[in-house]
Amino acid sequence: MRRTTIGRVVLAAVLSSTVGLSTLGLTSLAPAGSAPAPARAGGASVSDGCLQSVPEPGETEQVDICWTLFRPAGATRKRPVPLVFQSHGWGGSRWTDAAQAQRFTDRGYGVLSFDQRGFGESGGHAHVENPDLEGHDVRALVAMVAGLPWVIQDRKGDPRIGAIGGSYGGGYQFLMAFEEIRATGRQVVDALVPEITWHDLEESLAPEGVVRTEWALALSAGSLPSDALPPNVYKALVEGAATGTWPDGSVPGTEDMVTFMEKNGPKWQVAQGARLDVPVLFGQGTTDTLFPLEQALTNWQTALTKKARKRSIFTAYNGGHVLPAVLPAGVSVDSDPCAQKLSGGDFTDLTLAFLDRALKGAKKKVRGYGRFHVATPESGCVSTRSVARRLELPVGTVATTAAAGVPIAHEVAEGPLMVAGGSHLTALATTVGADARAFYGLAIGTSPADATLVQNNVLPFRAALPLVGEEVRLELPAVGVEVPEGQSLFLLASPISDTFVGMGSRTPGVVLLEDAVLHTAGRLG
Repeated sequence: MRRTTIGRVVLAAVLSSTVGLSTLGLTSLAPAGSAPAPARAGGASVSDGCLQSVPEPGETEQVDICWTLFRPAGATRKRPVPLVFQSHGWGGSRWTDAAQAQRFTDRGYGVLSFDQRGFGESGGHAHVENPDLEGHDVRALVAMVAGLPWVIQDRKGDPRIGAIGGSYGGGYQFLMAFEEIRATGRQVVDALVPEITWHDLEESLAPEGVVRTEWALALSAGSLPSDALPPNVYKALVEGAATGTWPDGSVPGTEDMVTFMEKNGPKWQVAQGARLDVPVLFGQGTTDTLFPLEQALTNWQTALTKKARKRSIFTAYNGGHVLPAVLPAGVSVDSDPCAQKLSGGDFTDLTLAFLDRALKGAKKKVRGYGRFHVATPESGCVSTRSVARRLELPVGTVATTAAAGVPIAHEVAEGPLMVAGGSHLTALATTVGADARAFYGLAIGTSPADATLVQNNVLPFRAALPLVGEEVRLELPAVGVEVPEGQSLFLLASPISDTFVGMGSRTPGVVLLEDAVLHTAGRLG
């Protein structure tokens, strides 16, 4: 499974302009033609095709959704096998080569890989996993594989299926599972393996309404080669990056991204009362600055039933959607110690063992079900049964300038201590200036001078109007870290952030937090 890392070259391209963002190097494919005759490679037969799904809004012509099907050797009507769905990240395309699916077909799984609406050979525009559009697409694909005689059918219209994929390829998994429940009243999808994906897309792109500038531009860039996004969304993403405020249509002539993204993720499905009662293997990035760790933690806590959580595994690795963390300074680590700890191999090894258990009823080959396993910056793996924020640590007074200045580290507690999960601050806030903003995250070091963000993330605090001693709650990025003896945990406060470049306070001023307390998931000693 591919991990998404955006390096310094891409960052420069993203920041250079809003027109030349196609320098990300993504290309589109030609429109789909008729399906060729099945080919055989690597022990699996390979066939391609397209099905027709619902038209774009305001149009009448049905949209092609194109796929490649990998049938493992030995799969027959008398010896049916489970099937695994796979799809790509934003700006990508499906698997078409047998070698890409071989680790799964060699294990006895069929694989259906597909181009999502707006990408690859599929038609239409990307509506970012909207149930009214992409929801129809994935339901049509499930119906198609329900007619394959060599795929296990648990009942009529209910094939034995799992799903894999990262980022946008994780978003379709939740949509497919929730939409099948809505359409059939049953848990048709039997297991999910979503990597580096979201719970609340709006919160991911613009926490507190403050736009993650580079990612708003990068998403536009990734969709340009295939003209994937509707025109109004291009406009909205550029508006948000330019103004620093998420467009909600309240200003005449601007777009309304709040309405556009209302249904686009598990948050909306959960709000309708839906829950998934199937095992899920989460793989989230601790240094991910687009879909941070807390997005997966929220999915675990809200999208799954209690029974499902006992049959699921939560892992986090060093990686994901990564941009260089320069100001405030972060870490540059690429490792997956928890997959190694749990399976003795990489994340695909862990995935295969997990799917064997979920789809084939095999004996457990890995431990760690019902638990959280989070990579640390030193490439260790912290495991815990709970990420409840039971530890309260007084911080005191935290002051930072607004609009300009340098990050300031405030000591919270001396090591040894462990933090694994989410955190927040409670404080009395006083701000000077209109639309005051500051950015906060957890750091470690031997002193304030060398304190470095635990991973790469900060989250914004925003006060539209001046405050005087008002009680506030500030969410902090979720982390996994073991602070050794001789080092301390710090709260890092900064007036600016390179992830939110240009998104600092509108006017110079001060953000003052008094009687601040850190509430976190962890333990002392």
